[in-house]
Amino acid sequence: MADLTAARETLQRVFGHDDFRGLQSDVIAEVLDGRDVMAVLPTGGGKSFCYQIPAILRPGVGLVVSPLIALMQDQVAALRAAGVAAARLDSTLDRDARREWLSAAREGKLDLLYVSPEGLFANGFLDFLEQCPIALIAIDEAHCVSQWGHDFRPDYRALGQLADRFASVPRMAVTATADLKTQADIRTQLRLENAKSFIASFDRPNLVLAAERKGPKPQDRISDLVRARRGKSGIIYAATRDNVEKTAANLAAQNIPALAYHAGLDAKLRADRQHRFQEEDDVVMVATIAFGMGVDKPDVRYVIHADSPKSIEAYWQEVGRGGRDGDTAEGVCIYSAADLRRAIMFANQSSAAEQVKAVQIKKARQLFAFLDGLTCRRGGVRRYFGEENVEPCGVCDICTDPPQSIDATEMAAKAISAVMRMEQRFGRGRVVSHLIGKASDSLDEQFSTRSTFGIGADQHESVWRNVIEHLLFEGVLSEGDGERPTLSIGDDEAVRAIFRKERQVRIREAAKPERRSKAGRESKAAAKAGFIGADAKLFEALKGWRRETASANGVPPYVIFHDATLAAMVQAKPSDLAGLGRVSGIGEAKLKKYGAEVLAVLIAGC
Repeated sequence: MADLTAARETLQRVFGHDDFRGLQSDVIAEVLDGRDVMAVLPTGGGKSFCYQIPAILRPGVGLVVSPLIALMQDQVAALRAAGVAAARLDSTLDRDARREWLSAAREGKLDLLYVSPEGLFANGFLDFLEQCPIALIAIDEAHCVSQWGHDFRPDYRALGQLADRFASVPRMAVTATADLKTQADIRTQLRLENAKSFIASFDRPNLVLAAERKGPKPQDRISDLVRARRGKSGIIYAATRDNVEKTAANLAAQNIPALAYHAGLDAKLRADRQHRFQEEDDVVMVATIAFGMGVDKPDVRYVIHADSPKSIEAYWQEVGRGGRDGDTAEGVCIYSAADLRRAIMFANQSSAAEQVKAVQIKKARQLFAFLDGLTCRRGGVRRYFGEENVEPCGVCDICTDPPQSIDATEMAAKAISAVMRMEQRFGRGRVVSHLIGKASDSLDEQFSTRSTFGIGADQHESVWRNVIEHLLFEGVLSEGDGERPTLSIGDDEAVRAIFRKERQVRIREAAKPERRSKAGRESKAAAKAGFIGADAKLFEALKGWRRETASANGVPPYVIFHDATLAAMVQAKPSDLAGLGRVSGIGEAKLKKYGAEVLAVLIAGC
């Protein structure tokens, strides 16, 4: 195994960290020895160091294939701020800048060069790269290569040919979210069958998770959640552009600094809003999934899903954008059967093969079973990704306030029977009315002679809605498309098992407002306490200096220093450059560039 002395020295000198975390050192040692690697490390787990440090140490330029311009821009800006020779090639560069970076790569003057998969295969670029000294090839967000993953991109499929074109160059596949089937497909498609795998735990101990069904006024609920977190940076994900605009406008009307972000906006406006989100401490970004992958803002304190994501992989990647600094962050997902219907509709309307559509629909159902389930949130995610012997997290809504559940097998059989007796022609509203014996018009009366009319009169209609939604989440029932979707049988075998009482159906009781309030208190109690008194003033002074410095340099504040580094400065209160250099997160280049200014702020505030 490679000697990691130089790697640790680089980590400390360039990035200001004393030692590697988790599996970073194992991955780096493998690459430094010139061998291929597949690394699945959680969001916020320092994946980028796994290829950045070997690229700095190995002769030549490290080539990083990345799916988004914003992602490349963010990483290159951070590397340059740390004194690393890094560049990107994308459609925003003019001809002179492109020529400059290509020349630097050929002459071995770059440590890292970022390029998109489309750019990699355009205009003879591979032929050019064969003339360059290549230190390694890193394929970031490698799950994009798999049609079984949650973000399949056909352009990634061609990356397998790099095995022939650069046979002597170590190649890395790096991702944060890939289940076992996706991991196997990554190996096959990228021709990494012989690469050693490093699979870290998918746990994020600093995340406090909760999920709840949508109520009649979801916008009011979103407002309540955001107001309770006023002054903190957050992301709200919505499924459609209309919902993004509506939610952002609703929050702005309540004097909350909320911005809308989606692909339908002008590119400059999107860039301006992303810049503001990165620069300011209390901005709420309301966005479609077009936002997030390229944003490495460390102090996002909460992520709210106003609409459900597509899969558990997508959920974990999106909620993982909170708390990247290691401090407590919250994830709240609001979901409904309508969200599931939308996910299934999108899957069926896609141009993917039928087998792929079936996998996408299965993943959507797995997500909703997880959201509506009765077991620990973080534990459920970890088991989904193949981890064993998982302990409850102790801080999610399920752990802090376990929901009461009831045996609903008999009620499920009655609901299914009602759908069948009504000839699978009607939606949830009419089926529920039929079950409780309520006839509002002649169409209801037409089916009032059926044996299932009124068999559920002993239960409130909200209970029946709960039962039907659970059966939809489980795939036992299916819901059609259109403005008035109809219910039908989704899984004949499951229906027979329920009728024979071979399959038990358990549902949670309706959530009570006081339970949610208690979970909110528990989440708040779990949040890390801030500074008080003089230390609080010193911390704010450092943040003010950082904000001005970042603005002058045209970069987000966290590129200068993370909040965790500022907090460490307050705790250590160094009085000279040597002491400041020992603070975690301050590398050699930043100490030289900012040291004197930081000391001036510290001395003035002490």
